[in-house]
Formats: sequence, C-alpha cells, structure tokens
Amino acid sequence: MTETNTPAAPTRGPADHEVRDQIVVAATEHFSRYGYEKTTVSDLAKAIGFSKAYIYKFFESKQAIGELICVNCLRQIEVEVAAAIADAKLPPDKLRRLFKASTEASLRLFVQDRKLYEIAASAASERWQAVIAYEERFQALLRELLQEGRQSGDFERKTPLDEAVMSIQLVMRPYLNPLLLQHSLDSTDQAPTLLASLVLRSLSP
Repeated sequence: MTETNTPAAPTRGPADHEVRDQIVVAATEHFSRYGYEKTTVSDLAKAIGFSKAYIYKFFESKQAIGELICVNCLRQIEVEVAAAIADAKLPPDKLRRLFKASTEASLRLFVQDRKLYEIAASAASERWQAVIAYEERFQALLRELLQEGRQSGDFERKTPLDEAVMSIQLVMRPYLNPLLLQHSLDSTDQAPTLLASLVLRSLSP
C-alpha cells in the first residue's frame, strides 16, 4: 500500500460524529472479515449503504479510516496498561506491570484478530501518525516512571534519562510493534518477566 500518511482522524464536510462512528464500526467489521488490504472505499460504501462520495465527506481516504481504528486499538492498550500500573506503589513494580500488561494487550488486539492485524502492520510499516503518537506517549510514560524511580532512589541516575528511555523502549519493541510481534510469539509467556528483571537490574543504583 502506498497511500500518503494522514492525521489520525481527518474529516471533511459536516462534523457529524454519529455518521463517522457508523462508518468506523462498519469498516472495523468489514476489515475484520475481508482484510484491510483487500477492502476498498467502494466496498465499504456498498456494505454500509452510503455512496462513496458521502464517505469522502467524513474521511479523505481508506487510510484515514484505518488510522482511526488504529487509534482506538492503541488507546485500549494504553487504558489497560494504565489500569495495570495504577495500584503499584513502587517504581520497579510499575515497570514490571508495564512490560506484562503492554505485551498481553498487544497480543490480544493484534494477534487474535488476524484481519485487523493487517491495519496494525500497515500502520507500523508506513509510520502512520497514530503509531508515532502512540510511541511518543509510551516514551513519556517510561520517562515518568524512570524519573519517579530516580527520585525514590530505586533507579540509578548516571545514565542520561533519554538514553535510558530509548533503551528500554528498544528492549520492549519486539513485543509492542505488530510487525515484530508475529515473530516473537513463542517467547511472549516468559519474555515480559525476564526482560523486566534484566532492565531493573541495569537500573539498580
């Protein structure tokens, strides 16, 4: 696919959220059944009962619809991760839960539904804005956890903070990036625990 990157939820015409939501729901079902790559905007229009031109009043391309579906999936991962670390009091425990929850949520959303997985794969390979924004928010969460750990004395302070954040994100990347996740399925049971322990040892003061 070679469509040009677009913002996460671009719209044209009237801001009718009900119609936009209807299109997204129908598109999610259609993509799940037939696959993202094989579906055209004309296919969606026929399935929903709208004209192709009417859909273009709300979304400028198929990718724009895919972006919004991708945003919804990524937001769900973030909600699950936030809930998992909310009750942890110590930074090391929060980091362990971050590894475990993010891996489990990614598996559930991107692997169990092989058709919708195509959207995630396209988003990752073509660097859609939805993916870039997600990675930036993930980095911000890691930075917040590391700063908290440094302030509490649980983590070392010699390594530049940005370097530590990027290193941890790279360690987690095979279990967060949908393109890489499909090649890491045989290690998802143990990897979050083992990698979190390894990272925590490297962060010890």
